[in-house]
Amino acid sequence: MTVKSLLKHLKAFTVTIVFVLISSFGWQSAPPFRNNDDKQLSVRLKEHVQFLSVNIGKRDVFGRYPSLCQAAEYITNFLKDNGYVVNFQEYEIRERKVKNIIATKDGIDKTAGVVIIGAHYDSCDNPGADDNASGVAALLELARSVSDAELKRPVRFVFFVNEEPPFFKTPLMGSRVYTSALKKNKENIWGAVVLECLGYYSAKPFSQKYPPLFGFFYPNKANFIGVVGNIESRHLVFDITRTFRNDYIPVRSIVIDFLPPATFSDHWSFWQEGYRGVMITDTAFMRSPNYHKSTDTFEKLNYNAMALIVKSLTVWLRK
Repeated sequence: MTVKSLLKHLKAFTVTIVFVLISSFGWQSAPPFRNNDDKQLSVRLKEHVQFLSVNIGKRDVFGRYPSLCQAAEYITNFLKDNGYVVNFQEYEIRERKVKNIIATKDGIDKTAGVVIIGAHYDSCDNPGADDNASGVAALLELARSVSDAELKRPVRFVFFVNEEPPFFKTPLMGSRVYTSALKKNKENIWGAVVLECLGYYSAKPFSQKYPPLFGFFYPNKANFIGVVGNIESRHLVFDITRTFRNDYIPVRSIVIDFLPPATFSDHWSFWQEGYRGVMITDTAFMRSPNYHKSTDTFEKLNYNAMALIVKSLTVWLRK
């Protein structure tokens, strides 16, 4: 290879690398979250996250099994205090019992398919404030908000165990155990919405990252909530996105299932059994420097944004 040819290839390689890098950051803008007028909701969300991530702390079946059980008890007691009958789906891992926690709100139409709203309550050897005490807190307050409401469809609130490694995408993942049972029992499921990391936002330029090429179509700043689904779930994605936009919540959506980041939560388990499923997320490691680290702590989260998301999901469930 001649020097001229080598330089030509080097130039092409450099251009490609630069293109990949610049397309991994957002290039569009999004408005910031508006102020939430329900300050008590923000306070309650913060209290949930603080209790789960500080008072209880790390929550997993191997290193922090008592804490995992304490988190399950906290969730169960809250649901019972708000009038729900709580059921458990228990199974064993190395002679330790773990459980998915389930509470159902009946709908007016008894024949309608069930809407499932879920979030995992374990953490990955860290306080797990954003991942995923934020999702659990939002789900608890969402359950509270519709506890006395008349809903068209039955809604099932499910708190999944064992989403994190080493169980992720294995048969022992809590949501895989759950969705396998749904399929076996031939349950009528309208669709599932999974709340995964809802609290981390940033107004700094280039704070949001993407897989190569996607950045050209999405915001530069990490100040929006994302809605992710596969092709089969696209109408559910669009419906939730429309509700958020009607409430002036900065939201971006994507319908895709071939990129690994789009499968990184419990909605993936619903896809495996052919159910519609979407993930609502702040995009986790695509923006947060605290993902799966000891720095994932409660004071770094935006409870104003979380409250707006809960209120908008309440509107969506009441439609």
